[in-house]
Amino acid sequence: MDAADDRLLLLVEDDEDFARTLARSLARRGWRVLHADSLPAVQALLTSQRPTHAVVDLKLRGEASGLACVRALHAANADTLIVVLTGYASIATAVQAIKLGACQYLAKPSNTDDIEAAFARTEGDADVELTARASSIKTLEWERIHEVLAETGFNISEAARRLGMHRRTLTRKLEKRRV
Repeated sequence: MDAADDRLLLLVEDDEDFARTLARSLARRGWRVLHADSLPAVQALLTSQRPTHAVVDLKLRGEASGLACVRALHAANADTLIVVLTGYASIATAVQAIKLGACQYLAKPSNTDDIEAAFARTEGDADVELTARASSIKTLEWERIHEVLAETGFNISEAARRLGMHRRTLTRKLEKRRV
C-alpha cells in the first residue's frame, strides 16, 4: 500500500455545496476524496473502493440516516476511521454512532482542522472535564427525541408514535431546534 492509499477518504454528505467545499479543502491537504450522498451510493462505492477514513453526515435526505452508513462502512472494513459530522448533535446519536463504529462525533460547524484532529484522536480521554451542571428538561426532551429518532431510523411518524405525540408536533419541535 503506497502513501496515497493511506489517505483515501469517503465523504458522505447530501449537501452538494458543502461536500464540494469540504472535498476541495481535504484534497488540498493531500487526501484523495470520494463522495457519496446516500446509503446506496456508499454501498456501491464499497464494492470497488476501500477508504481508510470517512466523514459521515448524520442527517441525510431519504430513508437512511448517516448511522446506517456508519454501520455499512464499519462492516466493510473495521479499520476505517469514521467521523460523524452533524448539525443535529445529541447524546443519543453520539452514543449510537460510536457503538456502530465511528471513532469521533463532531457538531457542525466544524472545519477541516477539526476533522483531521478528530482522526488523530481515536482513543478516549479519561481526563476530560466533567461538568456539575444538570441537564435541563428541554435538553432531556431533545435528547430523548433524538434517541427515539435514531432507534426508528429517523422515521418521524414512527418516532412520534413511540413518543406518544402527534407527528406534526414532533416535526414542529425538530424545526425549532435546527442548528
